[in-house]
This record gives sequence, C-alpha cells and structure tokens, in this order.
Amino acid sequence: MGEEIAVEMEMKVKTTFKKPHFVLIHGISGGGWCWYKIRCLMENSGYTVSCIDLKGAGIDQTDPNTILSFKEYNNPLLQFLSSLNNNEKVILVGHSAGGLSLTDAIHKFAKKVSLAVYVAATMLKMGFVTEDDIKDGVPDLSEFGEIGDVYDIGFGLGLNNPPTSMLIKKELQRKIIYPMSPQEDSTLAAMLLRPGPIQALRSAQFEEGGDANGVPRIYIKTTKDHVIKPQQQDAMIKKWPPTDVYVLESDHSPFFSAPFTLFGLLVKAAISAGCI
Repeated sequence: MGEEIAVEMEMKVKTTFKKPHFVLIHGISGGGWCWYKIRCLMENSGYTVSCIDLKGAGIDQTDPNTILSFKEYNNPLLQFLSSLNNNEKVILVGHSAGGLSLTDAIHKFAKKVSLAVYVAATMLKMGFVTEDDIKDGVPDLSEFGEIGDVYDIGFGLGLNNPPTSMLIKKELQRKIIYPMSPQEDSTLAAMLLRPGPIQALRSAQFEEGGDANGVPRIYIKTTKDHVIKPQQQDAMIKKWPPTDVYVLESDHSPFFSAPFTLFGLLVKAAISAGCI
C-alpha cells in the first residue's frame, strides 16, 4: 500500500519540471541520519533534500549538557535558512521535537518556507508557554516506569539543578520509539541516538514575526505512537489547526516503519500546497 501511494504521487508530478527542496529536521536524540530512507526515495525521484543536524545532534559533537537555550539548539536550521537566496523557498519537514524547530523557523523565515509538515511532531504556535502546552507537547512515558527507569539523565549544572540532557534507555528504545519498525533500523538507531538537550527544548518559546500564519501547515498524525500520543496530537491540531491532517498507521518513527507511505504523503502535501 505504501509503495502504491508513493508511485501514484510520483506519477502526478512526472510531467512537471518544478521539484521542490525538502529540508528534513530530526527530533530529540536523533540526527539527519534518521531520514536516510526518505532521502533516498526523494533523491531517486529528483527532489533536492537537505537533512539538518541540530546542535549537539548527528555529526555535531557539542556536549548536549552545555546547550541550555533553544536558540542555540536550533541555530543550525536558522543558519541554513539564512543562507538561502531571497527568492528560494523550501518545504520544512519536522519530526517529533523537530516541530518546535519548524515553528521557530516559520516565525523567523516565513518568506522562505512554502510549506511546513509536522510528522508526529510538537506543534505549538508559541512554544511551551502554558501548562497545557507542556501536557500536549511533552512525551509522557510514565506507563513505562519512573523517569529514572525510562531515561538516562544528565545533570550538567549539578544534581541540585534541573536535568540538562535525557535519552531513553537503550533497552526500552525499540519498545517505545520503534515497535513497528524493522529490527535493523532500531538497531541502527540504538547505535546513533544521543542524549538530547532537554533544558534547551523545554525553554522553547516564540515571538510572532513575519507572516507565520501565511505558511501552509500539514500535520501527519501517527496512530500507533507511544511518544507523542494520538490524543496529544489531536489536542495540538485542535489548538492550532493546520491546513490539512493526514493519518498514518505507524509508530513514532514512520521514516523507518512506513517510509514509502510517508514519502507519498510528503509529495501529496507538496502538491496540495501548490509547491509542485
């Protein structure tokens, strides 16, 4: 089914010369590497693709315990957008906490973003401002145990201060993040995941700027998600309604568990927004 959707979407754009530039943003603890299947599908179909490593992620070796502000964490994406020509537009795709990076970007670079796609992502217009924002946008993994049993926690500022980094324990990663994904992908992820700068992410708050409301937004909801649960996704969708919502029967990592379907939905989103 996923391959059929991807082929159908590609058939619709085969005769056009306009192929958009997709910029893919990972979630906490991930990196540009997590998009390898989607990048391969896109580049083989003629699309331009950039996979961003945020601060302290992927090949960026910054110690996450030293990254204390969201501004610093998201700087690689903002620098990338700043480097684009003024007449160049991209499609931003953010997974999980990468949704915060997307929202920051459309507030600051609305004119350079033709479409924002949130994949099982935190979608909060102003970031973490209220208790409801935290309830809706922060993973609640209490069903898997106490916080110290679920996460490896870093205290870069000392044990008397809030945590500076967190990483789901290796023995729980497949159960929580990748239950529907191929074993080889969850094995790869276990080798590459890094502690995420949790204090920086929790500080994410945005000021409205430019024409953020003028950027079309698509939400891809994952129905089998243990991290950003479907009810949390529904709450964020209701609070800040996107242009459209697509539903995907997937775990939290559809780039592994449903790559062909996700690719097809990304192309469909680009077509619906007039980017193709």
